[in-house]
Amino acid sequence: MRILVLGGTGYLGRRVTEQVRALPGAHLLTGGRTGAEYAVDLAADRPERLAKTLAAAAPDAVVNCAGATGGDPVTLAEVNARGPAVLCAALREAAPAARLVHLGSAAEYGPGTPCAAVTESAPACPVTPYGATKLAGTLAVTAAGLDAVVLRIGNPVGPGAPPASLPGRMAALLRAAGSAPGAVLRLGDLSAYRDFVDVRDVARAVALAVTAPGPLPPVLNIGGGGAVPVRELVHGLARLAGFQGKLAEDGGGSARSAQVSWQCSDIGAAGRALGWRPAHGLDDALAALWAATP
Repeated sequence: MRILVLGGTGYLGRRVTEQVRALPGAHLLTGGRTGAEYAVDLAADRPERLAKTLAAAAPDAVVNCAGATGGDPVTLAEVNARGPAVLCAALREAAPAARLVHLGSAAEYGPGTPCAAVTESAPACPVTPYGATKLAGTLAVTAAGLDAVVLRIGNPVGPGAPPASLPGRMAALLRAAGSAPGAVLRLGDLSAYRDFVDVRDVARAVALAVTAPGPLPPVLNIGGGGAVPVRELVHGLARLAGFQGKLAEDGGGSARSAQVSWQCSDIGAAGRALGWRPAHGLDDALAALWAATP
């Protein structure tokens, strides 16, 4: 089975690539802007050019891990909204029978209702440019008429978390602080609840989606199965680090945390469609993250 992974050098993409490479009978193909077997730039390629690339690759399945989590609205739109639309147009021309597994985001849902888990049928009401552009990408995929599924990923955590993410940033701060009792880390408001999912479980869900008999539901939630206070993640990492200083919340924080105080995804559909459930809890994910933090 020829499986083309796009965006395989990113945080999720690296884990997905490892998991796909290990599938029995898999022939892994890579696509990206640099260092990949096939040159693909979803933010800039014209559909006809991408179609020629896909025809040369002749994939049985395509996994799109390419995406932008930060940057200005133009960058977010180019990668998260235009990219999936161009990919679908090229697939319809060059490889219409290939399965497409696209990584979406729980940010597409917007604010959740406290103590409730959101299902895939819930209205999507994103409140940030990131969430809005990811939703646009999801709509492009689900309307394309392809054998396609969007995996809406919760908040990924685990080994290799980038410094731009909260888990990665906290791990780096704690490593730098060491165990000095007088250290003070000044943080924003940590009261929001998030659905954390181990990056290794995300990769396993992708592999299952690639190989599952079709058709699959158009959208599947991939999360940890519960809402956890962000404060719990931070204090868990601090315990692993042996941090003896003070974690000071100054009441600030990101605009998204203020707008989305609760986020939790119902993952029952992924269990029914893929036989998937998370194998790693938050403690396991944090331990792996800390062990991998330089």
